[in-house]
This record gives sequence, C-alpha cells and structure tokens, in this order.
Amino acid sequence: MKQSIIVKPQQSVLEERPMPQVNPDDVLIKVKSCGVCASELHGWRGDTNPYPRAYGHEAAGEVVAVGNQVTDFQPGMRVTGLFTQGFAEYARARQDWVAAIPEGVSYEEALGEPIACVISGARRTPVELGDSVALVGLGFMGLLMLQAVRLRGPARIIAIDPRREALETAQKFGADELYTPDQVPDTLKMTEWKQLGKKRGVNVVFENSGTQGGLSLAGQMAREHGAVALVGWQQGGPRQVDVELWNWKAISVINAHERRMDYLMDCMRRGLALLAAGKLNTAALISHRFPLSQVDQAFKALLEKPAGFHKAVIINE
Repeated sequence: MKQSIIVKPQQSVLEERPMPQVNPDDVLIKVKSCGVCASELHGWRGDTNPYPRAYGHEAAGEVVAVGNQVTDFQPGMRVTGLFTQGFAEYARARQDWVAAIPEGVSYEEALGEPIACVISGARRTPVELGDSVALVGLGFMGLLMLQAVRLRGPARIIAIDPRREALETAQKFGADELYTPDQVPDTLKMTEWKQLGKKRGVNVVFENSGTQGGLSLAGQMAREHGAVALVGWQQGGPRQVDVELWNWKAISVINAHERRMDYLMDCMRRGLALLAAGKLNTAALISHRFPLSQVDQAFKALLEKPAGFHKAVIINE
C-alpha cells in the first residue's frame, strides 16, 4: 500500500509499505479521507519527534477486513475512529476504537477524533443555561466547539480570533459578539483583585488556540468563580499564568482533554449523531482538500492559513 512518510522537516514522501496486519480484535479500513490536525504540525515542522514518521489520526473509510474476534463491524461498513497513520491507503484500529458513520454523513465530514474531543470538552465543562461564554481561538476546533457549546444554551457567546474571516464564520454559527484579541473591551476582563464584585468577565472561557497569548487572555476574561477550559493543544514548551489573579478570582480550570478511550468513543458516537441530526456542521469548515501525494501542501496550508482556510483533509480516490 502507499503511505505518506515524513522523512525530514517539512518533507514527506509517498512510499510503498506493507499492509497493516489484522489482529484478532482489529478493523482494517480502506482510507477515504483523513483530516490534517494542528497537533501534528510541530512534528512535521521538525520541532519534535524523530524521523521517519507517519501521521494521520482523523481517518474515515470503508471496512475491508476484520479480525476473528470482531463482532460489531464487517466489510463494507463506513466507519471512523481513533486510527493512527491514516495518511495511507489503509489503516487499522481496535474494534473498541471504531464507530459507524451514520447515514447521510460523508467520509470527510466524519472526523471522528476531533469530534470526540469537542464533545468531551463540552460535556466536561460546566456551561449552564443563560451563561456567558467566550471562545478564544477560532480554528477548526474552536469553531466546532462553538457549535457544541451553543447546544448547552448560553445567553451570550463571545468569539475571539485575530482573523476576520474566522470571526465571520463564528457569527454564522451563532456568536453574538466578535473581537480580535486586542479589541476585547476591558469590561470583559477582570485583571486585578480590586475588580472583585463588579461582575466583569464571563462565566466560562474556552481556550482553543493552544498559545500563551490565548491562555493569558482566557485567564483575564474568566469572572469570579468562573471557569477556563483548556481545549487547545498546548505545544512548544511551558506556559505562564497569573496564579495570584486566578486564586483571587477562585476560577476553576478544566483540562478538556480525555484519555479514557471508552468515554472518548462515547463522545464520538454522540457527536456523529449530532452531525446526522444537523446540529453540528463540519462540512462548512472543510475548506482545503489534497490528495495523498500532497500531505506537505496540506500541512503548509494549515501553517500559513491562506484566505478562506478552516480545515484541510487528505482525500483518497
């Protein structure tokens, strides 16, 4: 089979590799699509990980073989799941890490892993009816999180990103207020203890950017007894926060990441059901498509974010 292999920073080659071995509890798929994730960007750029390296964990495809202990899947089924090395013609995963794609949902829409992460973050973060909510960072995950959070019934959704087109997309998905990071008004920040009791800030802040600047702004925007949910993948070294201010405000910090695979798969199935019901929309966020031979171009688009960029996917014919 053909597989895209990163051989050195920012350079991938399409190599002929053996087909994955199907273990007794494995599901083997013919990959139809695979999303390109920002968490893999550092490895592609050369910041982390040895080479050669195979990436792609947002795969969806058609089941072509199953192990002799697999009971829930059979050849011909359309599935997504927690696959690895999905930038290839074929990929495998344990049956417990695979979910059926509902009727009416396309392969490229069924971005199982990020959908699961967003639903997990939304379920773990205490947004109540009538709350005020801010989302810092409006990449693919931030815009999908906005959709999920809106289902929780907040009265006010504030969207923050330096890119104007990201803000415009957030408005289409129901954001009430739009700001670039430097335009956030002081009334939405609580930056010193003297402001306690003045009801500044918002109930819940979702930090989706994975950056130091986004984390600092999220901490400033949380009100007394508010919450900061860490959704963005924090890469590139340690972070600094104003712990004294966080103490004064008595804010809760939620790590929105999940490592319980059974829970994550439950979130994936819930998210796929929401897609099928038209309550989540990934199709509107898929802006760039590339063949398997152009994984580097896909990562470059993710890095540079050209006009109109939200999400890149690799499509296998």
